[in-house]
Amino acid sequence: MDTNTDSVPNTFVRVAEVWIPKDGRLVHAEGDYAHSQAFADASVATSFAKGEGLPGKVWESGKPIVLKEFDGSYFKRTEAAAEAGLTSAVAIPVFAEDILKAVLVLLCSSDVDHMGAIEVWEYREERLRLADGYYGAATEFEAASKDIAFSHGQGLPGGVWSSNTPILKRNIARAASFLRSEQASNIGLKTGLGLPIPTPGDNTFVLTLLSATNTPIAHRFEIWDARPECVGASRKAQLIDGLCERDGPLWAQQNPPVDPPMASAWKGPIGQVLGNGLPYVQREGTGLPAGYTSMFALPIYHEADLAYVVACYL
Repeated sequence: MDTNTDSVPNTFVRVAEVWIPKDGRLVHAEGDYAHSQAFADASVATSFAKGEGLPGKVWESGKPIVLKEFDGSYFKRTEAAAEAGLTSAVAIPVFAEDILKAVLVLLCSSDVDHMGAIEVWEYREERLRLADGYYGAATEFEAASKDIAFSHGQGLPGGVWSSNTPILKRNIARAASFLRSEQASNIGLKTGLGLPIPTPGDNTFVLTLLSATNTPIAHRFEIWDARPECVGASRKAQLIDGLCERDGPLWAQQNPPVDPPMASAWKGPIGQVLGNGLPYVQREGTGLPAGYTSMFALPIYHEADLAYVVACYL
């Protein structure tokens, strides 16, 4: 197996970090900053009050937020981000009912070659409509996204909405159920990951991560089912879908394994999420599959109970 990173395309996501509430502020819990030590130092030394900075804005609004540029915005680490080549971010709240557990922030860099999308869809006027998104250089796809709305069960966002589960969709450029397949084909989009984002109140939000071959969101995706009715009362999770651009499908719907992979609390990266119920970021080291430099994992709750863990490997 070739683990030479020189031949591996850069991921759309460059930095992942976790912020947790403590004493009335959001404080830094962990992060993967690759080679951006100055941005790492600025982050570790920072905390946010409600409404302050990107994590604080998410805490105050109770919904995911995409920030397409830092200059002139409320982003607090602009100078360090610019030095690290970071230009945009999405911040994702993790709620268990009305309790904010954490905020996961994913930061991206942009250039003329970056194709892909991070989108937030919001329920308005009986459909899911684009609340905001970051598309890199994919301007045609961005325009198509602004003009579309999804009904219950329609397309990737609508499918996530109706099932209330994470969905991994392959070959979106050729999938009839992906309503923007023509525009996706034009820019080489390949994989779509849709996530329900629970928030306080009655509104509905769906996050979609759309990955291109040359600038993937991540190199490997996993969805783990942690619902008690599926894995029992113990804190365990079962792999129910996955895709690795190097190794291919990690799960085949038509022929699932008799003994699917399982994760247990506190064992490995997924186990960390099962253990404390918080997002997790791990840099290169023990627990990562060979050939990956880092990963981030997002817990998804159904009311007060942890239901799913979604992991992306960079």
